[in-house]
Amino acid sequence: MPTNLTRISRFGFVNAYLVSEDDGLTLVDTLVPRSAKAVLRAAQGLGAPIVRIALTHAHGDHIGSLDDLVAALPGVEVLISARDARLLHKDMSLDPGEPQRKLRGSYPGAETRPTRALAAGDMVGSLEVVAAPGHTPGHVAFFDRRDGTLLCGDTYTTMGRVATTDKVRLPFPLASMATWDPATELASARALRALDPAALAPGHGKIVDAPAAAMDVALAKASA
Repeated sequence: MPTNLTRISRFGFVNAYLVSEDDGLTLVDTLVPRSAKAVLRAAQGLGAPIVRIALTHAHGDHIGSLDDLVAALPGVEVLISARDARLLHKDMSLDPGEPQRKLRGSYPGAETRPTRALAAGDMVGSLEVVAAPGHTPGHVAFFDRRDGTLLCGDTYTTMGRVATTDKVRLPFPLASMATWDPATELASARALRALDPAALAPGHGKIVDAPAAAMDVALAKASA
């Protein structure tokens, strides 16, 4: 199990993560609304301040407590991809070169404005930003270069088993139902597998150690 990572879960299936760094904690995603107290308690238990919030994407179950946390953490950095920052501001337009498919899932927006836009290859503390579009147009994953942990957002879920989210799958169909472009999503799932992560930390489900074989099975099912 990753030593630099603390999972915070709401209702047993929505995750955020605290990543320990030398200067404090990076919070990856913010759970559903009214989760700020749970996040702050977890950080207090670790004895370190939350110094930055990094978002995988702009769906409501990942940004739901963003405004409350920013209000409670003066000076905290807020980071999201430039593409999904538009969705955070409720700009639902598609770019000409993007698949012209309906944006799915909840986009409640937020009052918070990001302090930095993320691009592939950027570093957020020890986390490398990895482009993983498909679930949303600007979805990203975060790869911890210290120990190989992959915080994959909603590119994979691990509810019951490791699965991709390009099409509706049991036992957990909700993430797949919110996927924007399945073909792009599956390509991102393959790209994340190529990182050969030591652990897979999803937005929905438990952390899976040594996930390579399970990811291969998930990709084979997706391609069948």
